[in-house]
This record gives sequence, C-alpha cells and structure tokens, in this order.
Amino acid sequence: MSSQNGADGATVVDTGLFRRVCGRFATGVTVITTTTPDGEPHGLTANSFSSVSLDPPLILVCIDNRNSTLGQFLAGSPFAVNILADTGEGLSRRFAAAVDDRFDGVPWSHGTTGAPVLANTLGHFECVLEKAVEAGDHVVLIGAVKDLRLADEGEPLVFFDSAYRALL
Repeated sequence: MSSQNGADGATVVDTGLFRRVCGRFATGVTVITTTTPDGEPHGLTANSFSSVSLDPPLILVCIDNRNSTLGQFLAGSPFAVNILADTGEGLSRRFAAAVDDRFDGVPWSHGTTGAPVLANTLGHFECVLEKAVEAGDHVVLIGAVKDLRLADEGEPLVFFDSAYRALL
C-alpha cells in the first residue's frame, strides 16, 4: 500500500513506507554541535543537512522536536555542522545514543565562532542561527555560515537503507 484517500479526500501516506522510501536516498552523516551559554558542549547526529544558498552562504539541518538537545540549538549560540569521514561511524553512533556526555573522550576544539568542532572530519561549517522553522515533527534550522574548513582528503560516511555504507 502506498497511499489512500482519507474521509476528507486528502491523501494518507503510509508512514512506514514513507520512512523506507526516504531510506533509499543515500546521505552523508554529520554531527551538529553547539554550546550552552556557560560553554558546555552539546551535539547530535544528523543526516538531514543541505546547502541552501551561496549568496549569502546558508545551510540547513533538521532536528526532531523531541530531541533533548534541540533547545540548546534554539538558544542562539553558534553551531557547527561536522561532516563525518568513513572512519566516523563510532562518532555517529555515539552522538545518536542517549549517553550522559557525548563529548567524553572525543577530540574537539572551539572553532572561530566558539562552536565545538570535531577532529578528524572531512570538514565543517560554523554557523549562527538565521531562522528556525517548525515543519511537522522537526525544526528546520537555517544557519548563516561564518567560517568553514575542508580536509585535504578522505571519504564520506554514507548512510543508505538504514545502514552505514562505503563508496565503491
């Protein structure tokens, strides 16, 4: 079953099928990081990331409304989008898990904006929150890019069909 018409004539989409079809879109994996006003780092794994605009340089990330760290991102501190390399599966799993201190033992430093920047990534964007837009069960954060870095080499961590994959 792909969809059906509801009582009001609107299309009802099977959410399980929707999730499986979305899973067929290969994505890179990022860890989004920020700090509290007192400097405590917070972060989460996200694959809902995209560039938005070149002029001005804008990106977007989507965070589930139920995510416990969402408030930290909405508080206005700069945030970073860290693009994970193929060696970053452990980081991805750690920042997706419900652990007390996701940064414990993870090498990172403060970027030029003060946002936590993870070591050994393919690159990162440091941003300030331009706009937050509620969209269904997520909040879309649009970030104005203030600084960025590109690694000299490396392959991306890829997520496809509910599993980590390697480029061939």
